[in-house]
Amino acid sequence: MRILLVIVSLVLAQPAWAHKPSDSYLSLSVQNNHIEGQWDIALRDLADAIGLDSDGNGQLTWGEVRSKHDEIRVYALSHLALSADQQACTTQVLEQLIDHHTDGTYSVLRFRSNCDAPIERLAVDYRLLFDIDAQHKGLLRLTQGGQTSTAIFSRESTAQEFSVTTRSRWTESMQFIHEGSWHIWMGFDHVLFLLALLLPSVLIRAEGRWQAAGDFASVCWNVLSIVTAFTLAHSLTLSLATLDIIQLPSRLVESTIAASVVLAGLGNLYPTIMSRRWMIAFGFGLIHGFGFAAVLTDLGLPQDSLLLSLVSFNIGVEIGQLAIVAAFLPLAYLIRHSWSYPRLVLTGGSLAVIAIALIWFTERAFNLQLFPL
Repeated sequence: MRILLVIVSLVLAQPAWAHKPSDSYLSLSVQNNHIEGQWDIALRDLADAIGLDSDGNGQLTWGEVRSKHDEIRVYALSHLALSADQQACTTQVLEQLIDHHTDGTYSVLRFRSNCDAPIERLAVDYRLLFDIDAQHKGLLRLTQGGQTSTAIFSRESTAQEFSVTTRSRWTESMQFIHEGSWHIWMGFDHVLFLLALLLPSVLIRAEGRWQAAGDFASVCWNVLSIVTAFTLAHSLTLSLATLDIIQLPSRLVESTIAASVVLAGLGNLYPTIMSRRWMIAFGFGLIHGFGFAAVLTDLGLPQDSLLLSLVSFNIGVEIGQLAIVAAFLPLAYLIRHSWSYPRLVLTGGSLAVIAIALIWFTERAFNLQLFPL
């Protein structure tokens, strides 16, 4: 019961509409002694940082964004420093544009950084938005001589150094494994969907009511079927979306994910309509995979980096998923005989999950924000 209350309280503390974490996309192309760069920063993040809505009507126009170009340039460059071989490079913004990503509209800064000598080691100090959003990530794509490497900046890792002549695939892989784990832990809709499916796993349905399941092995087998089905499904669509084979509108994906959480919770209250939970996990897992893919899709990696990032990110997701199961299952199994489990944990938890997911669905489907935070 305690673990469920903790998770639900964490969910309620988050903006219900914001499934995809705050990200910016930084592309650097090293060319001898200078760097050609592009930096995509979400308008919603810039609005929080410096304010873009001049008339306060809740709607941003191109004119409002354009009038803030100087402030955007100053703010961005004050949070990014490039240096080559311990010598600072000078950066100048060449133009500012607008582009659309899967999760909204972004301001695009194209810039050029000049360094004193040919670049062998590049140091990047990235500090955008960390003072107002601890979960923000900066996703870097670094290109030099036809080779592409990637990196992720976070509040815990703001400064990184790269060799432009060698590439550490191990470092890249570990970063995306970490990002995949963090993505599912912070993707509360994924967590609640999985927990809603797992809540009845320590019970069996007999004579029209819930009863405690028998041995732990049978419970684990039931959980294994659910987790495996969910893993196979989201891995499939994560790959298809990341490789740009299938793309779905972001609002449709996010709304359907919220609806899947509602239906999973309802299945606990009306178990006859969802008797084979592994099939539900697989069916809706296909949609959840498109939600996982947003980070890698927007980064726009070339094929060699994309495959490495895809595999590593998916491994991270599975590690995060298994950690959730490992935290929930033993405790649920220990208290399954308690009178409170079917009444409070299963029924009460499912009602809480349904209520939260209905808020998500309403906000995502109709582009509303019911509870501004």
